Amino acid sequence: MHFYLEPGGKLVGSIRVPGDKSMSHRVIMLGAIAEGKTDVSGFLEGEDALSTLGAFRNMGVMISEPESGRLSIEGVGLRGLQAPTGIMDVGNSGTSIRLMAGLLAGQTFSSVLTGDQSLLRRPMARVITPLSQMGAVISSREGCPPLEISGGRKLRGVHYELPVASAQVKSSVLLAGLFAEGFTSVVEPAPTRDHTERMLTGFGYAVEVESGSIGLEGGGTLQGTRVDIPADISSAAFFMVGASIAEGSDLVLEHVGINPTRDGVIRILKAMGADIESSNERDVGGEPVADLRIRSAPLRGIDIPVEEVPLAIDELPAILIAAACAEGVTVLRGAEELRVKESDRIASMAEGLTQLGISNTVHADGITVIGGDIGGGVIATHHDHRIAMSFAMAALRASDRIKVSDCAHVATSFPGFAELAARVGLRLDVADT
Repeated sequence: MHFYLEPGGKLVGSIRVPGDKSMSHRVIMLGAIAEGKTDVSGFLEGEDALSTLGAFRNMGVMISEPESGRLSIEGVGLRGLQAPTGIMDVGNSGTSIRLMAGLLAGQTFSSVLTGDQSLLRRPMARVITPLSQMGAVISSREGCPPLEISGGRKLRGVHYELPVASAQVKSSVLLAGLFAEGFTSVVEPAPTRDHTERMLTGFGYAVEVESGSIGLEGGGTLQGTRVDIPADISSAAFFMVGASIAEGSDLVLEHVGINPTRDGVIRILKAMGADIESSNERDVGGEPVADLRIRSAPLRGIDIPVEEVPLAIDELPAILIAAACAEGVTVLRGAEELRVKESDRIASMAEGLTQLGISNTVHADGITVIGGDIGGGVIATHHDHRIAMSFAMAALRASDRIKVSDCAHVATSFPGFAELAARVGLRLDVADT
């Protein structure tokens, strides 16, 4: 599947993007090991989250079929998961495999986690190392999936200092800590998204958070609850950038999650001169949400603050499209994490920007982009959903047609992206050839 985009246009209207992917994964995992029923609204019915859902069904958890973002989970308790019937394939989802590795490390049964060709190249040593320190036994293929997790291992609590800020590694260790004897704590070098801590609290589990350290005592109980998942700020980011760069745009994004560990994209774009206004701010199930109005504005290049990088890690590809349309130079550093996403996102973005005539210089931990005139061309996504959606928005400022190749993976995080984008003004067609 490919995107074909005509140049120009503007984004106008009011839309709600799909539910938060990070929270959708976590609600399945925590709802499954809770006592009693959990009712969910706003669930992202994308391929990644559905992979997590399928894995827990395979372990004996009754989960209703999602319908318009609503589903229910019949929790089996902390020790109620059953041995899966075979190898569990989580597709393209790095969140699924890393978080589930922690959760499965403390089970009585053994399990195997695998995924698609992209996932099989992604590094897993970052979770294997701390989990091994806790007593888990996990084998891999030279540090990459498949992961074979031995059952019946007694876990013990640890104090683990993350070498690199990573919400996935933090969450994996905390989930293992639920099954460990004693206290488990994780120290972050910089703040990362805190959905796991917030959601554990929402399920009634005591979590201690103090001065960059997050900890919990093993062996407690989670209670089924109601969870309303806000719209995903990572999905909203593409539209924030599109409306900012396309003259005449005036777009409202409804019910967007503005968790302070996730809203770096808003601060970065505002620092570039973006016109973003929030309203109707409220708290939904422990998560702050708001409606965001974005109007087009002239952007300027900036040095992206290093402290904002972990708070906007998934939104950086879209931000680099804003950089391409800004006056002057934008510098991104401290973003090594982008190298090990669904693709090497630094290399993928540099390749695409060069294809469209935008000068850039690649660094080991980032990229420098010189704003200029965007041309047309063919973009290789390297099967990365965020690369595809970012370059789709670039067409709003292009002088010629853009083809974005191999976009099937967009459905992993944003089913219906093409239809929604076209509805508000992106000149996009989808075809298989």
